[in-house]
Amino acid sequence: MPNSGRSQAAKPRLLSGGNPQIAKGDGDAPVAAYLDAMPGWTQAIGRRVDALVADTIPGVRRAVKWNSPFYGSQGGGWFLSFHVFTRYVKLTFFRGAALDPLPPGGTPRSGEARWIDLREGEDIDEAQLRDWIRQAAALPGWMG
Repeated sequence: MPNSGRSQAAKPRLLSGGNPQIAKGDGDAPVAAYLDAMPGWTQAIGRRVDALVADTIPGVRRAVKWNSPFYGSQGGGWFLSFHVFTRYVKLTFFRGAALDPLPPGGTPRSGEARWIDLREGEDIDEAQLRDWIRQAAALPGWMG
């Protein structure tokens, strides 16, 4: 097909479950690209979580790693990430076992990580989420 002269940005590929494939990178731009590529109802959840984190933790550090947005503090490591699945968006607190109250997701194999699954049409308890975000950001984060 001949080039029409227009430049078209390639839309990111969606991986299994609808998770956007975004190149890893530090800063706001890769996370913005991830949020823009989130499909359907998941995008509203991703944008809301991103806004809650930014509002709760001024100067939060952002990055995309392993096709997921990561949030951290300068020099303190990563405290939160999320990932798109077909039926939910999973928010993972890397030191979630230290949060009070304990986030609902976790298994004997999950170590310190705990998570919450956000589903289409369900209300988000923003007060609880902000509290977990504050607590998680105050802990030493994952340094990966």
